[in-house]
Amino acid sequence: MPPKAPSDSSLTGQRAGVALAVVGVVLFVSSLVVGAALAPNVGAAGDGETRQTLVGSQGGGPGLHEKGSVYLLDGRQTVWRAGETDSYFDVTMLANGSVMAGFMDSGYEDCGPYESPCTHTGFRIIEPNADSGADPEIQYEYSFPVRSRANSEVHDVERLDSGEFLVTDMEYERIFTVKDGEITWQWNASSRYDAPADPTKTDWLHINDVDVISEDRYLVSVRNAHQLVIVERGEGVVEVINEGDGDTTQGDPTLLRQQHNPQWLGNGSVLVADSHNDRIVELTRGENGEWTAAWAIYAAEGVNFNWPRDADRLPNGNTLITDSLNQRVVEVNRTGATVWSYETPQVPYEAERLPAGETVGATSYSDADGDEPTTIGDGRNVPVLSFLLMIFQTGLQTPFWFTEIHVAITLVSLGCVLGGGGLVLRDRLRG
Repeated sequence: MPPKAPSDSSLTGQRAGVALAVVGVVLFVSSLVVGAALAPNVGAAGDGETRQTLVGSQGGGPGLHEKGSVYLLDGRQTVWRAGETDSYFDVTMLANGSVMAGFMDSGYEDCGPYESPCTHTGFRIIEPNADSGADPEIQYEYSFPVRSRANSEVHDVERLDSGEFLVTDMEYERIFTVKDGEITWQWNASSRYDAPADPTKTDWLHINDVDVISEDRYLVSVRNAHQLVIVERGEGVVEVINEGDGDTTQGDPTLLRQQHNPQWLGNGSVLVADSHNDRIVELTRGENGEWTAAWAIYAAEGVNFNWPRDADRLPNGNTLITDSLNQRVVEVNRTGATVWSYETPQVPYEAERLPAGETVGATSYSDADGDEPTTIGDGRNVPVLSFLLMIFQTGLQTPFWFTEIHVAITLVSLGCVLGGGGLVLRDRLRG
């Protein structure tokens, strides 16, 4: 017996399903074409001044743990690049021209309590070999095994006058100093914050930065608490920025939200990459001890910041910003005008303008006459869509012009394709 021919209603349903799926595909592709065509020109600003910029690149791929590198830019030309590492983070050029960098890499056999092969994190001293033309080489490495590749990295290292290295550690949530491979001092966050039973099994505080205010006083970024703390050797925490109300150890997320790489400007001012508020903010301490925003910027080159993770106030009074998920580094002046920019090949973590690098005591934008705070741009925060956009950006490294609008269109398009496919399948089964 020949197969039963599909009914007219079944064919109509299948045609409708195909049409709905086609509409979804056309809608999605059109949104990408229009977005790319209307995108502002990013990474091309410049005033003719020669600039050398050292960049630590976290990399790309899922979780941003592939193709990490450290490289030096002369203007926009790459002078040298050291790669072949899962991720690099904070970078500093030392007085002898070597580069100190926090890193994370996999494939180690020395794994301590963890199964081999495993991931190590720590810091490296890299010799660029720029003058000889040879490839950069690792001169020294201090590292230790961690449980996972995610949220266990050493993001920052500083060199002290004592010869010690000052290191952040997200595996055990502490800062410590090391010399000749031996730990000489440490501050454990559990002395202030309520610790889980095993901090290596959860992203508890995510301590991601430490800066030297003076030889024994350090500015520490406690990301997941939305706080900055000043730790003094022998004393512990002596000041908290964004302390919060009552007995809580969580700061106000409208002032700081999962911040990175603060810079101590001095005179009661600090510059912060306020990452999950998608802005750069300068905070100032008032006479009552409260910290408030004196200057904030949300956008450059006509593009809103997306997870910025570094901001340095430069000797010329401008601000150098690492806009991670938009894959760019920009230099802006006090009014927010972009004077230089560079579109990076991968997701950058931190940038340093040479020769000075990040300094303590840089120019503050806080006005002594009590004027209203300066805010440049208004940012964005679309419920659900902004969160989904970050997932798209970190997982797929979508281009900077891919916004919340594209996320919404993607969801609608996906609904059309799935709905159309469902109609076709249903009517084929019905025959």
